[in-house]
Amino acid sequence: MSVAALTDRDARAVRVGGVIAQVTEADLDDLLPLMRGYCDFYEVAPSDGDLLALSRMLIGDADQGLQLIARDDEGRAVGFATIFWTWSTLSAAGLGVMNDLFVAEDARGGGVADALIAACAERCRERGVPELAWQTAHTNLRAQAVYQRVGARRDERWLDYSLEVAPGATTPDS
Repeated sequence: MSVAALTDRDARAVRVGGVIAQVTEADLDDLLPLMRGYCDFYEVAPSDGDLLALSRMLIGDADQGLQLIARDDEGRAVGFATIFWTWSTLSAAGLGVMNDLFVAEDARGGGVADALIAACAERCRERGVPELAWQTAHTNLRAQAVYQRVGARRDERWLDYSLEVAPGATTPDS
């Protein structure tokens, strides 16, 4: 979605209690259970070490992307988002890919997801990136309702594909 389209919606992030900040090393103990909850939701199981390595890579190399953590008024971590920076040939412009968005179950419905999306859009604006894009599972109807509420539009032009490539393999399907 166009980052400019979220301009008027950013005020909601201010009204939501707590704070959203870029993840630092000091946040990792609080971030890891959220990342694990996200992975559990999608029924995947990367190791804690791999998840932490991803977070540390983003902390150390802001040109790759960043993670945001949402905390409630008591400082409890209640959600996170991950943005990766890339480029789009079709627009000849930068693109923010919100690869992850997760809110703890007991914090859902309170505007945390909306606030995280608005914060991601703001990070795109700060970087001069005109679009924030993301995917969700076809079955994740609750997330789809959030995305419609914040003004995102479904892109029916594309189908998603992936190909597992084993390290050291000589063909894509080895």
